[in-house]
Amino acid sequence: MKRLLAVVAVVIGVAGIVHGEADDSPGLQILGVAFVVGAVTFGVRSIRRGR
Repeated sequence: MKRLLAVVAVVIGVAGIVHGEADDSPGLQILGVAFVVGAVTFGVRSIRRGR
């Protein structure tokens, strides 16, 4: 379940980056990147703790 949440968070972060690029909004792009990095970190920690 945690892995699914991490994947959904990555998808939302990528969508934020794409929409920020189209709207020329650097704040939205940075927020999207931070969201993706946090989701990947959360996913990796979840996988490593599961073993």
